[in-house]
Amino acid sequence: MREEIKKLIDNVNHVIRGKEDKVKLIITALLAGGNILIEDVPGVGKTTMAKALAMSIGGIFSRIQFTPDLLPADILGGSVYNPKEGSFVFRKGPIFSNIILADEINRASPRTQSSLLEAMNEKQVSLDSKTYKLDPPFLVIATQNPVEYHGTYPLPEAQLDRFAVRIEMGYPDAQYEAAIILEREKKDPLLDLKQVISCPDIVKIQDEIKKVKVEESIVQYIIKISAATRADSRVKLGVSTRGALMLFMCARAKAYIEGRGYTIPEDVKEMAMPVLPHRLVLNTKARYSGVKKENIISEILSNTEIPV
Repeated sequence: MREEIKKLIDNVNHVIRGKEDKVKLIITALLAGGNILIEDVPGVGKTTMAKALAMSIGGIFSRIQFTPDLLPADILGGSVYNPKEGSFVFRKGPIFSNIILADEINRASPRTQSSLLEAMNEKQVSLDSKTYKLDPPFLVIATQNPVEYHGTYPLPEAQLDRFAVRIEMGYPDAQYEAAIILEREKKDPLLDLKQVISCPDIVKIQDEIKKVKVEESIVQYIIKISAATRADSRVKLGVSTRGALMLFMCARAKAYIEGRGYTIPEDVKEMAMPVLPHRLVLNTKARYSGVKKENIISEILSNTEIPV
């Protein structure tokens, strides 16, 4: 299956130029069963990334544009009265897909944002006293603009904690930006993108990743890192148990992608930066002093003893 993963990474890289590390990180989150938050300015390929991933795995793709007037029913669906049968019929919303692009998620009200919580964490939707399982694989890729905050609702901690990783796409290098422009001179490369792996294969890989060995010392290493965030004087709210578990899962997925049946401390260290900072809540003094969450995690990684 590792050969299929390489094909998947290469296939997405064919459309997203010069972002190999970001593509690999997103696929790592997918295989770990997590969700992704992309914070970046408009026009750097967030939507294209989500579409390319969905097309590469042959999954159902839904793009939901979050706006202040968006309602939970617009995402989850609801019961619609059928006059012919004289009964209500459940009509599924766009959440019933494999890859969900929640575009500008912070522009919707907290009530609408919260409609994603159950789906993101438990891969199911509860409506009208019924529970509907979501078809695997299920992945939410949410975006938000870190520059323009007018008319937005900040994501609550409970929502942020459900994102496995937070990434920034960034602008491409000049050579890649030129290649992107020239490629789209005649045709959008997405139109020629082929499926290289199936959704059932992704689910099989997710099951295989659960067999990757993790030594007790690696688990204790993750626990020490998490505990250090909670003890830091600059941090009001440290990494949750869910956050520690997600670091554990992403480290296993990274090891599998690299062809190993076991994890090493470097897997944890490399995944800590995209997995942990967005889960921290700084205290007022640190927040107004310009302290960066990434720097706190970097310091903790430097000061935490690496298991041998």
